[in-house]
Amino acid sequence: MLYHFSEEDNIEIFHPRKHPSFSDRPPMVWAIDDDRSPLYLLPRDCPRIGFWATPETNEDDREKFLHTTTADKIIAIESGWLERLQRTRLYRYSLAPDHFIMMDEGAGYFVSYETEQPLKMEPVGSLLEALVKRDVELRIMPSLTPLAEQLPKTTLHYSMIRMKKR
Repeated sequence: MLYHFSEEDNIEIFHPRKHPSFSDRPPMVWAIDDDRSPLYLLPRDCPRIGFWATPETNEDDREKFLHTTTADKIIAIESGWLERLQRTRLYRYSLAPDHFIMMDEGAGYFVSYETEQPLKMEPVGSLLEALVKRDVELRIMPSLTPLAEQLPKTTLHYSMIRMKKR
């Protein structure tokens, strides 16, 4: 199963759309796999950085970035987004994987070039509770900039979303 998260609760059909970051590609419908779906349990426009260890992560990086947590993933947001996180209503649309192809294995992105009909839609409920249930540690930081500058120098897996809108 693949998922699409939205603040809209009335999407009956997903029509392929052009993506500004991929202007050379035809219109697409985007979906995410279950493992990376916690990265989307946030308001749509919220800048965020998710990071976690992989088998290739060295001990120095584990000690520096993960030594105080037992969480599977860490997602950092800026403190200015906390109130919006607490009041945002989010919906998870389930999509059949039949027409989707992997676009980015590291990010868990899948795309379809066809119109897609969701199999079901369900409200996420409290986003904080949803993150906790997925074993995510939420870090609320004054600024994401220092973390964004450090992570590319590590052996951690990371994903930076909506960082261009800063």
